[in-house]
Amino acid sequence: MNLETKWLEDFVALASTRSFSASARQRHVTQPAFSRRIRSLEQAVGVTLVDRSTTPINLTPEGQLFLVTARNLVEQLNECLGHLRGVSMAREALDIVAAHSLALSFYPEWISRLQEGLGELPTRLVAMNVGEAIHVLREGNCDLMLAYHDQYATMQLDAEVFPSFSIGQVKMLPVSLADKQGKPRFCLDSQDPIPYLSYTQGAFLGRSVRMLLKNDPLRLRLRTIYETAMAEGLKGMVLQGVGLAWIPDFCIRDELKNGRLVRAGDDKWDVPLEIRLYRCSLVHKPGVEKLWRQMMKLPRDFLQA
Repeated sequence: MNLETKWLEDFVALASTRSFSASARQRHVTQPAFSRRIRSLEQAVGVTLVDRSTTPINLTPEGQLFLVTARNLVEQLNECLGHLRGVSMAREALDIVAAHSLALSFYPEWISRLQEGLGELPTRLVAMNVGEAIHVLREGNCDLMLAYHDQYATMQLDAEVFPSFSIGQVKMLPVSLADKQGKPRFCLDSQDPIPYLSYTQGAFLGRSVRMLLKNDPLRLRLRTIYETAMAEGLKGMVLQGVGLAWIPDFCIRDELKNGRLVRAGDDKWDVPLEIRLYRCSLVHKPGVEKLWRQMMKLPRDFLQA
């Protein structure tokens, strides 16, 4: 039997409130996600635990029997963990999902700056592509999402349900390895075919670049020789001198400064990007609520990296 502890805790909460919506708020997840977790528990134990035909809901006879076991398991586990970790624990860490390039090159500096204004802020960070991150946020399986936002490829997120803070303004720059004279080895002004290092079809940053090139003849001269979803992967290939790519400027600050990488075109080819921190307003986790209130009090220029 493959059971998750959170399913047991969900079931105990549901038995107490007899309401899916109230239990979802109590468990800090959206109602659809909470309902799916109860279904998963029922599938795991092999019986129907909840009678959904009544309002408020009731437990089935099997559910009433299983509730005793569920409560005992949850209480014993919490008691054991309390002894292991100590009674006075630091405040619970916030779970954050972020685009790979933001997790690697943006997040460390930004979170350090934020903690200067708010004090210690325990966090757990997981890097993933933007599509996966949006799914995790919608399912209530993370507290915050750090992602790009731009005028071309705006994410389909309802601003009322998923409010956000703007925390950075960056640009994607077309860059190339520099030759011995400090000029780009590959240049967008060239009339010859240009070896192009591209984002994969589903990558968020790739959509932004494709929108920039959509109606420009330049796209016909770009010869794709490599694709990846990650900006850091493109950066590594550019540094090998095999082609040019569009990369967020914060990922290549040092390389631009020391001259290893140079612009492959003027600023008309730059892609402006905004970095935002998102939450789900349907999930009322105390730590997230507190952070959001604190951030609203900070000056706008302090939030901006």
